[in-house]
Amino acid sequence: MAKQQRSKAPPEGMMRATDFRIPRTPLKKIRLFDPSAFLAEAGLGRTIVEIKKGQVVFSQGDPAEAVFYIQGGKVKLSVISSAGKEAVIALLGEGDFVGEECIANSQPLRMATATSITDGAMLKVDKTEMVRALHEHHALSDIFVSYLLSRNLRVQEDLVDQLFNSSEKRLARVLLLLAQFGKDATPETVIPKISQEVLAEMVGTTRSRVNFFMNRFRKLGFIEYNGSIQVHPSLLSVVLHD
Repeated sequence: MAKQQRSKAPPEGMMRATDFRIPRTPLKKIRLFDPSAFLAEAGLGRTIVEIKKGQVVFSQGDPAEAVFYIQGGKVKLSVISSAGKEAVIALLGEGDFVGEECIANSQPLRMATATSITDGAMLKVDKTEMVRALHEHHALSDIFVSYLLSRNLRVQEDLVDQLFNSSEKRLARVLLLLAQFGKDATPETVIPKISQEVLAEMVGTTRSRVNFFMNRFRKLGFIEYNGSIQVHPSLLSVVLHD
């Protein structure tokens, strides 16, 4: 039988081929995009703005140059007619976008005035940065599109409510929306102090009618009203009753 040849040891001082190691280029850690972090932190083109009660975020007719994301607090959107009459068209809270119409190039000016009705905080995102982020990150664009669709549905519901429901039902619906009933999150139940004038503007009625219905709701046990408003689920019966 043929004898197996043994590998000869290399001469002293000579390195084996296996002793050579090609250094590997370290891989850079890829940071996955987190939309919640994007909307929570300041950064390139993003600024966190502290807002006070009664502060105007932007006014009707201002250049539309940024989108705002509400991190805390509540903001009302209102429009003023050429005759000087004001109407509240939306009340937005934590997790909502404000001024999102600036993404449309066809809309260079603000169509409404945004005013804070409580203390809070907002993330201001420059238009160019928001457009870039929406194009590059599908997770953020999914959130944004979902919000736009829900806002569109809310506008349609508001229109139906205004056309067909009584002022009593409209007030009950506004209070339930302020308390976030029907949202995925746990209802707040306690609404920060809000004037009856603002409620009247949102409902489309007079302050005296709002005062009448608020007192009625309190007597029926639907709400507790002493500065702040605590809304009970039983208020739903007013909206659902035909």
